[in-house]
Amino acid sequence: MEISLRQMKKNQKGRIVSVHCEGELRQRINEMGLTPGAEVKIVGRAPLKDPVAMKVRGFTISLRNNEADHITVEVED
Repeated sequence: MEISLRQMKKNQKGRIVSVHCEGELRQRINEMGLTPGAEVKIVGRAPLKDPVAMKVRGFTISLRNNEADHITVEVED
């Protein structure tokens, strides 16, 4: 099932399918390693659910929800 990265729950795993943005945001997302094919696991969220912390390529990174909306993920069941 494909959902946006923002919709993933804590400890859920998935694989990035696509990134839907351009310009500086696209470059920043690519530099963080959030590219199609990358595996991602949600490790936590801030108290107000923004930002979201995740493990990608062995690193823990955080991303704001409005940025995570641009990333489509195929989640594991």
